Amino acid sequence: MAHYSTWISYGGAAKITLTVVLLIAAAGVAYAGARLPLTARIPRPGQAAANLMLAAWVAAITAFLGCVSVLTQQARREHLHQVRPPDPITPVTLTAVAVIFVIIVVISSRNWPVRLAGAAIGALAAPMIFEFPFDLIVMARTFPHAPDPALSRVLFFAPLFLIEITTLALLMLSPMVQLSKATFFCFASILVVFAVWACPGSATRLPRCPTR
Repeated sequence: MAHYSTWISYGGAAKITLTVVLLIAAAGVAYAGARLPLTARIPRPGQAAANLMLAAWVAAITAFLGCVSVLTQQARREHLHQVRPPDPITPVTLTAVAVIFVIIVVISSRNWPVRLAGAAIGALAAPMIFEFPFDLIVMARTFPHAPDPALSRVLFFAPLFLIEITTLALLMLSPMVQLSKATFFCFASILVVFAVWACPGSATRLPRCPTR
């Protein structure tokens, strides 16, 4: 979407509001982590619920690919499609996903089927922890070059959010997943980084999404 849309930076009151909201959210997450007495395990769903979660995940990916195809064809019909700019971020993200997979496999003491499945889920979910708040921030500031920008935005971001949510939900399927103080503190640090990006001058832009 980025190669046929315009990004309008946060500025003025919007920039201040975004920064404050992010810092408040970060403080809330950090406080929740500090209040967590012990490491907590996520409740695991039954087989029927697990199958439903997997089906929803596949459906979300299918819907996203279909919507992107529709938007791309529309852009070409309207002669709005441009050459995709260089993307140095995606290779870094994919490399990080592969590294996370290897690390989980190496440090886990579970049997191999559980280890590989948990590593795959963890590697897929890791970038979504960044993506979900990032897309919430940039969605309202992305204006597609299309006859109906609002509809194009919905067609792109709605299935994308579903992918992110269903991917994160897959963490419930792995017995290796648990919540600790470090989990909350690390997520709080991500929100602080977003606030730092949003805080400088009105022309400052948030970074491009690393998976697109």
